[in-house]
Order: sequence, then structure tokens, then C-alpha cells
Amino acid sequence: MITRPLDLASKLRPEPRSFDALFFVNAGLVGLFFLLAGSRFILAPGLSVDFQLPTFKGAAAGAAVTTHQITVERSGLIVIGDGPADPTRLREWLKAEGAKPGKHSLLVKASLGVPTGDLIGIWSAAHDAGFDVLLAAEEPAAPGGGR
Repeated sequence: MITRPLDLASKLRPEPRSFDALFFVNAGLVGLFFLLAGSRFILAPGLSVDFQLPTFKGAAAGAAVTTHQITVERSGLIVIGDGPADPTRLREWLKAEGAKPGKHSLLVKASLGVPTGDLIGIWSAAHDAGFDVLLAAEEPAAPGGGR
């Protein structure tokens, strides 16, 4: 009865007895990959796929260029320039950015379902820090699916 017709096991080289330098190079590269893949530049922290801006007619007419932007999820997650923040950290960030010279404007990209009280708190903190505040919105889709 033939169980191993090519006898490949006898042709393999023996296992190494110690770790060579290539093992440590590979382990270092794998570690570097995981460090980079966990970076805020690769994986957005907590932003969901179903993020939707509110829509209203005339949203494009009020568009303006802003110097800063934040994203607010309905779950309460606030993402500022350097990662996720709670309301206290947001106020500190706004004060630090508002203290820099120049005119500052803030774009608040708030998802549908964010409570109005949260938006008013953000608006107030930004205004106190010297920012002009704009809320992000989209134009409603044209009937028939075209623009």
C-alpha cells in the first residue's frame, strides 16, 4: 500500500536549532505593520459606515472654506484633528487652536441624530474660543437620481 509516494518529508531540510537574524527581522516588520495599521491615519477611530449629514435646499450656497473641522457622531463620539475627544478635551483643543494668530472658522460635521443640545454646546465652546462656526449639510438628491 502506497501512503507517501513522493517521500517529500525526507527531502526537507532539518528545522533550525536557534533563531537566526531573519526571524527577528520578520518579527520586527510584522510589529511595524501592526503599529502603522493601528494609526489614526489608516483606521479612522470609530467612524461608522452609516454616517449621514443632514440635507436641506441651499446647503451648497452657504458653503465656505474653513480652517478647522470636527466630526460628531450620534453616539457622542467627537473626532478632532488629532483623534477622538470628549467635550472637555474638545474645549481645550478649541482654546488652544483659537489662541493661534489669525481668523479661525470651524466646520462641524454632525451626523443625523446628534442631539441639538450637544450641537449648541459645541457651538458655544467654539464661539467662546473665537471661531466662526459652520454646520455641514448636503443638498437633497435631485428627483430622478440625477444632479
